[in-house]
Amino acid sequence: MFPAMRRSPTRSRPCCCAACPEPLMAAYPPLETARLRLLPVALADAPVIQRIFPQWEIVRYLDYRVPWPFPPDGAERYLRDVVLPFVAQDRWWSWTIRPKNDPARLIGVIDLFDWEDDHRGFWIDPAVQGQGFATEAADAVTDYWFDVLGRAVMRIPKAVENAASQRVTHKQGMRCIARVEKDYVAGRLISDVWEITAEEWRARRR
Repeated sequence: MFPAMRRSPTRSRPCCCAACPEPLMAAYPPLETARLRLLPVALADAPVIQRIFPQWEIVRYLDYRVPWPFPPDGAERYLRDVVLPFVAQDRWWSWTIRPKNDPARLIGVIDLFDWEDDHRGFWIDPAVQGQGFATEAADAVTDYWFDVLGRAVMRIPKAVENAASQRVTHKQGMRCIARVEKDYVAGRLISDVWEITAEEWRARRR
């Protein structure tokens, strides 16, 4: 989540304000793994995201357009004005990450994007990092990217110094195809662009 604060064009943005009779809802399914439930993000998730998200350990390697310090209503505005309108355009797929043994607890968010060379992002609550949840969630949405959305390739830019996130790509068998500079909340950093094709992914999953 929060890879880039791209705002949906106002002219095509569906309304999801509180005054509308039906709030904007995701039209894609929940996903499950051995330990996790991934539920489509909803505006009702904003208060919990607002409590967890504003931590330097979470935001430092996210896109520079993430406001920092994070505003008190940042999660609500981001979901309402950025994520959910793109969800309605079938350009963004976003799931909250929840343990099966505690499904009311939100421990992170993982996203797929229909952007050029930037197809997936996630964040995990530092309190539960190091338990393999990011990799487990990433495997589930990567399956969705290739098997349900029918995409041919996945590419993901990641800061070189973001070792934890880099490990996820290594575990998934992705290849580094380019090294670029990219602007993050923490500043301009050297970044690797990782890639895996549908054929490569399916070969690994057999």
